[in-house]
Amino acid sequence: MPATPLPPSGALPDGPKTCDASGMIEIHRVFRRTFGEAPDLVRGVAAGDTAHGAAVATQLATLSIALHAHHEGEDQRLWDALDERAPSCAPHVARMKEQHAEMLVHLAELDRTLPAWRDSAAPADAVPVIVALEGVNAALAAHLPDEEAHIVPVMERTITEKEVEWFAEHGRKSVPKGQTWQQLGEILASQPDGGDEWLRKHMPAPGRLAWRLIGRRQYAKHRAALEGR
Repeated sequence: MPATPLPPSGALPDGPKTCDASGMIEIHRVFRRTFGEAPDLVRGVAAGDTAHGAAVATQLATLSIALHAHHEGEDQRLWDALDERAPSCAPHVARMKEQHAEMLVHLAELDRTLPAWRDSAAPADAVPVIVALEGVNAALAAHLPDEEAHIVPVMERTITEKEVEWFAEHGRKSVPKGQTWQQLGEILASQPDGGDEWLRKHMPAPGRLAWRLIGRRQYAKHRAALEGR
């Protein structure tokens, strides 16, 4: 696709939308909700309750993998495309890269401190995990609305549907084996209507039926384990 410089006014390129980038907003809702509740999930694990701690630690590890993958996909395929096709978006792209680097510091600390707490469920080991999560949440609070305001609209004038699907598939591939229903449930629970529109938009009828018959029950068990019930 040829370069489409944005005018100095910051207006979007002329012409119709080239893709639907609403999936970016949908996945951002998941990160806000799941990382947002994470510090309280850690605090809710009683000292020495390694079974409960393992359930929460697995959730946090899965979330970290998902956020790493989400940002790796953007780093690999999005920023260079926007720099080429919408050059006046360059200051926003540069800021996104800086925010990703900040996020990576906190995610790396979460990845580093999580195993010890998983093994011990000790309050002392929980402290650095909570600090890392609070760092992630602060970074998300700065990054996500900025990206939604200044990157998503440009994506929808410069990125193709095929490229959008690559980002979606890249994210799906990051879900660890055995966590599919649990993470689908988190996606649905994070949507404003509880996920009905998301299911209709993204899953064929057999998949929706499987969710109702199997997935919903698996997700309920997952939530019970996270909450120590």
